Amino acid sequence: MVEPEKPGFDTNAFLAHAGLGRRIIQFASKDSFFSQGDSADSIFYLQNGRAKVTVVSTSGKEATITLLAAGDFVGEEALAAMPGLRLATATAITACTALRITRGEMIHVMHEEHSLSDHFLKFLLERSMRVQADLVDQLFNSSEKRLARILLLMAEFGKPGEPEKFIPKISQETLAEMIGTTRSRVSFFMNRFRKLGFIEYNERIKVHRSLLNAVLLDQVSERNRERPIGSTSPRSASKASRLR
Repeated sequence: MVEPEKPGFDTNAFLAHAGLGRRIIQFASKDSFFSQGDSADSIFYLQNGRAKVTVVSTSGKEATITLLAAGDFVGEEALAAMPGLRLATATAITACTALRITRGEMIHVMHEEHSLSDHFLKFLLERSMRVQADLVDQLFNSSEKRLARILLLMAEFGKPGEPEKFIPKISQETLAEMIGTTRSRVSFFMNRFRKLGFIEYNERIKVHRSLLNAVLLDQVSERNRERPIGSTSPRSASKASRLR
């Protein structure tokens, strides 16, 4: 007698529903998934909403190190061979829905189901590439260009078919932390972006595709990197003055 085939494992269904070792949790804006120093006993999968990961130094200074969107895992340090304490704090920026998976269940299913381990490995590689890009951004780009990149990431530009959209509410203080500058400089750059038509904002910020085009064009030469986005090059300015 032929035994019926075992139903295939559905990674999307596993990450969408509660079950053994899995619980869906609703977070309001500013609620914490976990805090720095907590026991790293679970991993979260963000189903909906936006969140951020922050760290606090021994002197009490806080820094935002990454932003999270739907489809991201957070708290993956729980899967280390020797689980310890949380290295950072994850906080909801908007209302969020997340699946909390216990460390034991996540490790067990990853060992049993290669589709989940492949999915998780893909996420880790993308996260690693993002961290490297963030490092290059901090080392070589101006604070104005770093701000432009953060706004584009929050608006999720680069995904096919994505329309211009409002980004989640975020303070200028948080943006300043992320790009390593002051709130006053962020305010100055935001006003410049608005005057150039790259963004609109009142209570919410809407990012236009023209900001993406400006960033891409600004990467053409080393000379462009030294001048603010949207400014006129010295050669063009000189030529313009001769034509007056």
